[in-house]
Amino acid sequence: MSFDLVIFDCDGVLVDSEVISCRAHADTLTRHGFPITPDGVLKRFLGVSDREARRIVESEIGRLLPDSFEAEVKHATLSLYADDLSAIAHVGEAITALDLPKCVASSGTPEKIHHGLTCAGLYDQLAPHIFSATQVKRGKPAPDLFLLAATQMGANPARCIVIEDSVAGITGARAAGMTVLGFYGGSHCTAEHEDMLRQAGAAITFADMRQLPDLIAQAGADLQIAD
Repeated sequence: MSFDLVIFDCDGVLVDSEVISCRAHADTLTRHGFPITPDGVLKRFLGVSDREARRIVESEIGRLLPDSFEAEVKHATLSLYADDLSAIAHVGEAITALDLPKCVASSGTPEKIHHGLTCAGLYDQLAPHIFSATQVKRGKPAPDLFLLAATQMGANPARCIVIEDSVAGITGARAAGMTVLGFYGGSHCTAEHEDMLRQAGAAITFADMRQLPDLIAQAGADLQIAD
C-alpha cells in the first residue's frame, strides 16, 4: 500500500447531510435578504467553508450579514440533523476495513462535525483525528486544511489519499499534492456530479462505499507505478 493516511471529507462523504445543510443555509440566507433555494446553495457553495460563503454573499448584497448569522444557520442545521441525518450507506464498514490511519478534514465547524458524526454513529471510529476549516486561515478550495491534517497526522502529503464529494475539496486536496477519490453517492448528487468530480481532478470516481478499500488499493498501486 502506497498511502500513509486516508483523509475523509465529512458532509456528503461520511454523513448524508448536504441536502439538510443546504436547506438550513437557504432558509437563513433568504430571511436575511439573499433569496436562494437549497439547490442554489448546493450549486454555488458545495464544499466551500462557511466563512468563504459568507464573504461571497456579503460582497454580492453590499452589506454585512448580522453577527448572529452563523448561530442561526447552526441552530437550523443541528435541529434538522436530529430528525433527518444518516450515515452514507456502508461507510462505517468501509472505515473499519481500511488498515490505515484515518482522519476527517471538513469545512464545517467543530461542533457541526462532532454533532453530525455522532448522529450518524461514526464519531468513535474517527475521533480524535478531526480537523475543521476554522483551524486554518483559508478553507477549501485552498490546500491549507489538508496540509494541516497531514502535518498533525505525521504524513507526507504525497502519500495521502482524500475522499471528497465537491469541486472545492478536490481542488484543495490536489493543490496540497494529494491523490483524490471523488464520491458521488450522496443524496445531493445529480447525474452530472461524477463528471464534475473527474473534471476537477479526481483520480477515480465512485458511488458505493463498499468499493472504497479496493479503490484505495488500486490508487496505491497506480502511485507505486508512477514512482
